[in-house]
Amino acid sequence: MTWVKVCGLTRDSDVAAAVDAGADALGFVLAQASPRCISIERAAELMDGVPALRVLLTVDASVDAAAAAVGRTGADGLQPYGGDAADVAAWGQANGMLVLRSLRRDAAGSWGEAAVPAGQIPLLDSATGTDLGGTGVPLEWDDVQRPGRRFVLAGGLNPTNVATAIAALSPWGVDASSGLESTPGVKDTARVAAFVEEAKRQ
Repeated sequence: MTWVKVCGLTRDSDVAAAVDAGADALGFVLAQASPRCISIERAAELMDGVPALRVLLTVDASVDAAAAAVGRTGADGLQPYGGDAADVAAWGQANGMLVLRSLRRDAAGSWGEAAVPAGQIPLLDSATGTDLGGTGVPLEWDDVQRPGRRFVLAGGLNPTNVATAIAALSPWGVDASSGLESTPGVKDTARVAAFVEEAKRQ
């Protein structure tokens, strides 16, 4: 059964929808440039009492800043981006957290997952240009080199294409955000439920 993360949650009702649908993990974005960005205080409110794994997405956060955010929210996982990502990931792993490491393909099509330490999970996303991820653009799954270890697949996933993506690449997990929204930062309950159901039946 595929592990499922619903990311970019900003509202109590969206958190409830993801939990009710059976998502294994919920993602909360602390990156200022994202339309799904929330404050640490709001993340703490949304995470309170949630039974699923709670993941903080950070961009250019120092280890101290990430540690403070984890302490304030009680997060169980980290998905760091930016210049300090490797150090934040190492800190999270050393403290027993789930760590997702977003990767982007090089010109040869390689993901470079060998650079991700054992115990951290590569996340394959359709980052383009200066975007770090969350573009909402699906990968060309038939053209993706599958890593030789467990990984999470992201990039433009939604209820109508997640089964095809899983069939093509057999990821350990899938992660979606914009493909489950009615408007940026606002999840569509029906899409969330359908996405989790489709992913978990594979």
